[in-house]
Amino acid sequence: MIEQLKTFDNNVLAIEVIDGFTEVDEKLCQKFFELKKEKGFKQINLLVKLDEMKISKSNAKAFFEDIIWLLRNYKDIGHIAIVAHSKVLKMLIPIDNLFFERASKGRLERYFDVSQINEAYEFVNN
Repeated sequence: MIEQLKTFDNNVLAIEVIDGFTEVDEKLCQKFFELKKEKGFKQINLLVKLDEMKISKSNAKAFFEDIIWLLRNYKDIGHIAIVAHSKVLKMLIPIDNLFFERASKGRLERYFDVSQINEAYEFVNN
């Protein structure tokens, strides 16, 4: 299940994944993103909180569809803040930044521990 953590009048979209991530959640994420684009924002900064997500309750098809959608819409994504409590994610973020470096001029993806959520909000709001 996903929910918006906060709503912003600017180009920031902040969501949290609770328990699992399903195809319905993936479609809802797309809808939130499209609503930001309809307001005229060229790039949307994302804050995604994952600390309560359980892989066992998530749908693999939804993850793959989400990845495909992200790749197709990558030019519309600005900064990404991943908020979690995961050593694996913390290690993967720098790899993502290296992989997408050429396509991501001026964009950053950063990992924040759950205790740093206020810093994550500042990151996507700048």
